Amino acid sequence: MSFILAGLFLAFLGLLLVLHVFGLPANWLILIAVAGWGWIHPEFVGGIGFFAALFALCVLGEVVEFAAQMWGGRRFGGSRKGAWAAVVGAIIGGVFGAPFFFGLGAVPGSFLGAYAGSLLIELGQGYPMAAARRAAWGAMWNKVFGTVVKVCLGIWMIVLSFDLVWPG
Repeated sequence: MSFILAGLFLAFLGLLLVLHVFGLPANWLILIAVAGWGWIHPEFVGGIGFFAALFALCVLGEVVEFAAQMWGGRRFGGSRKGAWAAVVGAIIGGVFGAPFFFGLGAVPGSFLGAYAGSLLIELGQGYPMAAARRAAWGAMWNKVFGTVVKVCLGIWMIVLSFDLVWPG
């Protein structure tokens, strides 16, 4: 019975990972779920160091996503205002994209929002269209990179949890 419960729980963690597609904080939910598993199961041997490592991976994912997006627009010739507009645009795009495609629209919405936010601010500051598009392109692709990194870190969190959840 314990193998079945552990298998179902690990599958649940995998389903939580899919929440990245909807722009939700999947890694944080994985951390909370593993903590709940540890609280319910006294044989769970994950200590403070283990949970500190999972917490650090969650924070790292957020930092990488934010920094990549900020750096992306600047690296491709954008301004600091354009980089911040890309961050805000990604949030707005994710919110407005969420109702489409059964929630899957949040991801392309956030990518397009990053592009649009950067593009609009750079054009508003007098950048030529080609330079504004280049900066917006950089902000969008670095948003994609940050999201991929967060998914990879979530997979790593599940892998680290596997031995502690699986019985025997």
